Amino acid sequence: MRRLTAGPDGGNTSRARPPRGASALASGSRLGGEVATLRVTPYSEVTRFDLARTLGGRGRYWTTCYLVDGLLIDSGCAHTAPELERALAGKPFDRIVNTHSHEDHIGANGRLQRRRDVDVLAHADALPVLAEPRRQRLHAYRRVFWGYPEPSKGRALADGDEIRTPRFRFIALHTPGHAPDHLCLFEPDRGWLFSGDLYIGGRDRALREEYDIWGILESLRRVAALPVRTLFPGSARIPPDPRAALDAKVAYYRQMGERVLRLRAEGLGVRAIAREVCGPPMAMEWMTGFNFSRRGLVESYLRCAPGR
Repeated sequence: MRRLTAGPDGGNTSRARPPRGASALASGSRLGGEVATLRVTPYSEVTRFDLARTLGGRGRYWTTCYLVDGLLIDSGCAHTAPELERALAGKPFDRIVNTHSHEDHIGANGRLQRRRDVDVLAHADALPVLAEPRRQRLHAYRRVFWGYPEPSKGRALADGDEIRTPRFRFIALHTPGHAPDHLCLFEPDRGWLFSGDLYIGGRDRALREEYDIWGILESLRRVAALPVRTLFPGSARIPPDPRAALDAKVAYYRQMGERVLRLRAEGLGVRAIAREVCGPPMAMEWMTGFNFSRRGLVESYLRCAPGR
């Protein structure tokens, strides 16, 4: 296990709805005639930032980042980077950890790195995307909601690496499935789990076509075995009982997978299984050009099934 300690100054260089009670910060920058929204919620030693581009008068497709003891976990999307920078003004931090390289989690890296001497850490597979974000072709809906980030320079963070801040220690856990380069951060003394997009509340009925549902399930099982006392997700509300929330998510995905495989063995096609297991069509499918779909969820269960 490698240990990554704070910098020379000791670390003191400062889709979901946001939580109830969050304080809204007025936005000043216009994005295509719209305003970006940022809301801040303190949770004891952790500060949560919920960010979204505002379309039609409302924040759409929120993403979340956290500031704790000089460490920023994720940085939102490119459209909300100016708002995040303003919200962080005067707050000491010298490092960013990206849970994965999707554009709604690395969007302010480059801006913050240009203006404040911050170190960026991410899984080795994420580093090429951080350096050259446009190597990933974004669908139209992703460009609208999140946009292409500025390039940033990062260092590799491996499974089991320990990140030290003045008061806490965080263990990096490689948790692929949502993305091959996905990491969670676990603070064992406090029982904090920063889950990125591995855990998102609710009962998913669709999946992006490149996700690995069995990988997500295995990664969820891994973190569900930890003594988690507070779960900080990359979007969605903080669950009141994190152990129950993780166990319920594992059970939901496992039971759905068993059902998909059973229906396939009975001879049903993908479309019929999607209708049977996931229900009627959703507006999200049309809006994303079926990049995010019930069919994608079913096909991931079939394509990535253990032993296949």
